[in-house]
Amino acid sequence: MNLQEVQEIFRGDRFATEMGAEILEAEQGRARCALTIGPGHRNAAGGVMGGVLFTLADFAFAVAANYSRMNTVSLGSQIAYLSGVKGERIFAEAVCVKAGRSTCYYTVDITDDLGTRVAQVTTTGFIRNG
Repeated sequence: MNLQEVQEIFRGDRFATEMGAEILEAEQGRARCALTIGPGHRNAAGGVMGGVLFTLADFAFAVAANYSRMNTVSLGSQIAYLSGVKGERIFAEAVCVKAGRSTCYYTVDITDDLGTRVAQVTTTGFIRNG
C-alpha cells in the first residue's frame, strides 16, 4: 500500500483529519503524522490543548497499527506532557514496541518543529481476529 492509499483510508478518521492531522509516513508498525497549530488548537492560557496532542498521537497509533488491515483498537493509553509546544507544527511518531497475537504495545513521541519534546504516549492495543 502506498502513502496516498493510506491517506485516503484514514480520511475517514474525521475527528483527527478535520482537526488538521495529516499522515507523512506510514508502514506496518510505524507512522509519522503532523498537525499545524492554529487558533482553534489553543486553550484559554494560549497553550496547545492537551487533547490536540493526544488526538494526534492516537491518530498516529491507529495508522501504524492498522496499516495493512483495520483490526487493531486501543485498549488504553497514557500520556506524559513534557513541555509546552514552542513551534507552529507538531509531529507524532508511533512505533510498535511489541506485537503479539492479540495485543500490541506502541510508544508515540510528540515533538514540535523546533525539536522540542512535547509529550510521550504509550498505547496498548487489542488485535481483533477475523
